[in-house]
Amino acid sequence: MGSGQTVAVFGAYGHTGRFVVAELLERGYVPVLAGRDADKLTALAHETGLDARVASADEPASLDEALAGTAAVINCAGPFASTIAPVIESALRVRIPYLDVAAEIEANLDTFADFADRAREAGAVVVPAMAFFGGLGDLLATAAMGDWTKADSAHIAYALSSWHPTAGTRRSSAVTRERRGAYRLRYAGGQWEQRTDAPPTLEWPFPEPTGPRSVVGEFTMADVVTVPTHLSIRDVTTYMTAEAAREVVAPDTPAPAAADASGRSDQTFLIDAVVRSGDTERRAVARGQDIYAVTAPLVVEALDRVLTGRTRAVGVASAGEMFDAADFLSALSPHVTVELLPEARR
Repeated sequence: MGSGQTVAVFGAYGHTGRFVVAELLERGYVPVLAGRDADKLTALAHETGLDARVASADEPASLDEALAGTAAVINCAGPFASTIAPVIESALRVRIPYLDVAAEIEANLDTFADFADRAREAGAVVVPAMAFFGGLGDLLATAAMGDWTKADSAHIAYALSSWHPTAGTRRSSAVTRERRGAYRLRYAGGQWEQRTDAPPTLEWPFPEPTGPRSVVGEFTMADVVTVPTHLSIRDVTTYMTAEAAREVVAPDTPAPAAADASGRSDQTFLIDAVVRSGDTERRAVARGQDIYAVTAPLVVEALDRVLTGRTRAVGVASAGEMFDAADFLSALSPHVTVELLPEARR
């Protein structure tokens, strides 16, 4: 447990940030609320009785003051293309671990490219994409891979009952579209490709009771960044159920609505992670509720392992490289139900 250690949460008043603050409190940590909106910080401070520190990604000194005296920082403030680099720089200056919940592909690619050497030389721990997208899929693929040292392909398929995007998701998506333009990205043959054709639509055989569903193939998410940073897999592909893919981009789709006292929505998810080598495949399946809410136990479990020395790497590393994947997934119960299926022939 946290034993009263203070942890800065940048973007604490956002939809996911609030879940993270609640999870930190549940596990015995003392969150320090940080962000650029003074009014929202003040309101959350009154609500929780926690310390609030106004800080902006555009003002390095304010970030250093917000992070001063804390044990670590969790960055929940999107669009992450604007916040990751400044907050990591501040974490390096004040010498504390950094974790974020970024799902933006380019922002995560930048983290690995721009900070790998510096963080390793400083002996610092930087864990990007420690969230539903990027972290959980990476852990599942790593656990499924087991003792294999390499594989031909990894496939991570998402079945969401619905996808009502938060305001933060919409802002991040807009930044990504502006940055990427007409291209979409996929990872094949051990490298990134820019494509202008439409992604394929196909049927994915999800485990029962979900069963076969129509999915958008090459619906590239942050897992396609994290998995190949540490696993020798030439092709990494993510898939999204077609209905959810349509909902998340529709302008009239409402934001998530609370369905219980914790603030979780009634959205459910199933992740089917399949690693293939030749005609053999290994599979890990995860089930749970609310992709935004479940990010909180993911990132706080990661934080706890970092602060208690249960890590396997130094520098910038994804969840699957930084932690014991099978043990980490087991620790997520009851938030996430995970099943590792027997090896099978295709």
